[in-house]
Amino acid sequence: MSNAASLTPAFSPLDLDSRPLAWRVGAVVLGTLFLALSSYVEVPMVPVPVTMQTFAVMLVGALYGWRLGALTIIAWLAEAAVGLPVLSGGAAGAHHFVGPTAGYLFAFPVAGALVGWLAERGWNGRKPVLAFVSMLLGNALCLAIGGAWLAVLFGADVAWTSGVAPFIVGGVLKSVLGAALLALLVRGKPRAA
Repeated sequence: MSNAASLTPAFSPLDLDSRPLAWRVGAVVLGTLFLALSSYVEVPMVPVPVTMQTFAVMLVGALYGWRLGALTIIAWLAEAAVGLPVLSGGAAGAHHFVGPTAGYLFAFPVAGALVGWLAERGWNGRKPVLAFVSMLLGNALCLAIGGAWLAVLFGADVAWTSGVAPFIVGGVLKSVLGAALLALLVRGKPRAA
């Protein structure tokens, strides 16, 4: 097996790597829209609200693969930085990248890339338990980076009680939902030879 073959994704439900550039650009646009819409599903909390953003981030990573998934998430964050209302509750502006949510925002492309990388190696809808574990790892990475940033700003106790602990159950539930959705998406798709 050559190095190029070993870098080829084992499975991609959308098969975006084999599509023309216009398809991939369209996928990025649709992905940023999906991420923006997920930001509007929120439960207000201080200093960090509960949203469906992490669900969307993990799903984009799993469906798009690590490269295009991370690129899509970065494009969404760039939209926020230039003032488009795509963050939680329609928030926008570069100041969010230095405030309490900055750690989570910077964690999103890394977590999406991790989930995408694992999905390309078989941790996907064909193996729902592994897909669940990959999404759980992505959520844990977001909480770790986001919590670390909160600890810098407010101290470890506040970071844990306000920025990590309240999100653990939600991360597990979003991971279950994401893995189940991936399993539904691959149902009936032929396996690669």
